[in-house]
Amino acid sequence: MHISLNGRRALITGASDGLGLAMARRFAGSGAAVAMLARTAAKLEDAAALVRAEAPGVTIAAIPCDVSKADDVAAGFAAAEAALGGIDILVNNAGTSVRGRFETVTDQMWQDDLDLKLFAAIRLCRLAFPGMRARRWGRVINVLNIGAKAPPAEGSPTAVSRAAGMALTKVLANEGAADNILVNALLVGMIESGQWTRRHAADQRNVTWEEWKAEQGARIPLGRIGRAEEFAATACFLCSEEGGYVTGTAINVDGGRSPVV
Repeated sequence: MHISLNGRRALITGASDGLGLAMARRFAGSGAAVAMLARTAAKLEDAAALVRAEAPGVTIAAIPCDVSKADDVAAGFAAAEAALGGIDILVNNAGTSVRGRFETVTDQMWQDDLDLKLFAAIRLCRLAFPGMRARRWGRVINVLNIGAKAPPAEGSPTAVSRAAGMALTKVLANEGAADNILVNALLVGMIESGQWTRRHAADQRNVTWEEWKAEQGARIPLGRIGRAEEFAATACFLCSEEGGYVTGTAINVDGGRSPVV
């Protein structure tokens, strides 16, 4: 199936690598203009250059932005709107995995996690919704993880902020439906990204990346960890006309790893 996003304008946070970059590449390759937001300007510009090379003629804006800060969110969104002429698709992807035993998680760790994962999405959706309502067309994807449905021991603060993101998804889906604004969450399992390469690098057993991936994949029903391109394809479908009857869902993209459907 060829999925077209021709004429659409997408804002993607955490877009300098991993899932964010994969979605930027897929969306641009499907015809959407893309505003790529991330904190590190040099890394972001390198990522944007890659997307521009793969999708010549498509508008790609690289906008340095720390979405954990309210002022940055406002400025970054305004810059994205100015560059693209409006925002039809919003992908809240920025985030890290911070977790530990409950007693060890400080107030500052809680606040930092909520600012980056929950409040960034709240603020960006608040900015994006008026334009989507006026055009009577919008798509929002909140990138969460499977801990949102099945929080593990020592999963705070990240599982808690992700669970809140799932509730936000449902609230916004119900509010946006009358104006054809579809809001869904994609819940990540183990998918190749910087997070997992860093975990491999921290492994003290001196195993290769391929060996490490095979070990981790053995724990997953499909027998392998996922590829960022597979995740991006799912997001692209949900943001297209072909995904026009899907809203208010939290879809596991995890090879069957989650114990909760």
